[in-house]
Amino acid sequence: MEIEELYQEVILDHSRRPRNFGELPDAAVLVHGDNPACGDEIHLAVKFDPDGGLEDIKFTGHGCAISQASASLMTMKLKKKSREEVMGMLRAFHDLVTDETNDASKALGDLRVMQGVRKFPQRVKCAMLPWRAVEQALEQGAGEATVSTEPS
Repeated sequence: MEIEELYQEVILDHSRRPRNFGELPDAAVLVHGDNPACGDEIHLAVKFDPDGGLEDIKFTGHGCAISQASASLMTMKLKKKSREEVMGMLRAFHDLVTDETNDASKALGDLRVMQGVRKFPQRVKCAMLPWRAVEQALEQGAGEATVSTEPS
């Protein structure tokens, strides 16, 4: 099996059976993200630990396989991580899906399956949507916010 086929299988599995999908009743912040270009929508709920790290993170919404898999893989990777670890992974993931010279950071682990999207610029927005939402959640700290892949 080619590595790209294996990556596609992982992406399809996460899009069909997303991990950490559902409501988070005691969330500190809710971020609604949308990608008008393809109709992806994500609702990210985050609960922080006393030090500002991600104690828990869940999402709901709908969209293409790329956005759903990215959200599923992201929530698995970021849960229980410190704010610094989250920001580091956010930068590493952005580089992974946008920079062809970037050799996927080992720290990303399973998220490396998403590196193929860099060949399809429209799909990069799909992959980045949940990450933009988590970035907004960290900036926001509490309450509700909205992010979009398109400039307003």
